[in-house]
Amino acid sequence: MQHSENADGFHDRVFAMPKHSIVFLMYHELALPRRPICQEEPGYSRYVLTENEFRSQIEFLKQHGWGGLSLSQALAYPEGHCICITFDDGCETDLLAVAPILRQARYAATFFVTTGRLGRTGYLSHQQVRELSALGFEIGCHSMTHAYLTDLDEKGLQREICDAKSQLEQIVGRAVEHFSCPGGRFDQRVLFTARGAGYRSLSTSRLQANSATTNPFALGRVPVLRDISLSDFAAICEGTSLSRLRAQTAVRDIAKRLLGNAVYDRLRARLLRSDVQRNGTL
Repeated sequence: MQHSENADGFHDRVFAMPKHSIVFLMYHELALPRRPICQEEPGYSRYVLTENEFRSQIEFLKQHGWGGLSLSQALAYPEGHCICITFDDGCETDLLAVAPILRQARYAATFFVTTGRLGRTGYLSHQQVRELSALGFEIGCHSMTHAYLTDLDEKGLQREICDAKSQLEQIVGRAVEHFSCPGGRFDQRVLFTARGAGYRSLSTSRLQANSATTNPFALGRVPVLRDISLSDFAAICEGTSLSRLRAQTAVRDIAKRLLGNAVYDRLRARLLRSDVQRNGTL
């Protein structure tokens, strides 16, 4: 693998991943000055970047020759150095902060909206979703209520996957073709329901790069956490750190399966609160 060092000290590792592989980044809310975030729990806030952090990451990608793609664009797996940019939940900062930064870089993105939260404090309104779509950004579905899909019966899956799609399509006036699973939870019933609803893809939280050989109904995405260094961010985009990240999350994934979603979430929240208390900050 050939390296070339740039003036900022970072290395261009253009051939770090197999040809045509693309990492799909998963973002959430951006924190803005004097504006409370949608949820204060440590388990949520660790996914909230500042506006400056996100801007620095996009500027880094732009300076190093990366293209920024929506999910539909990424599924074509174009040649060149590209990254897929996705945002979950449908927070109001998608329009207020994320969209201007991406438009300045001439990057595309897909925004996965939780339809049942639209109009709530901190989340997009129906009109704002339409504005985001009118700006040229792709709108995807992130369920109706953000429920863990693997905990639901067939009626629940219909509501969260199919009914949410119909509502979102009425709002934006166009087809909604991509779905992302809340918490990354999915099983064969979820895949079957998403296919039947007419989606073209289903995004999970699998820590993997995707390629033309990847099942579009089991796409991997990599979460971007707050306080990540640009060098670690670059390693994620290049795919060079994914094996290490998978190893770090292996125990967590086993715990999820053994404990179940509800018990795991309670235990995780308790541990994160203890960590906050020790460190004195979120």
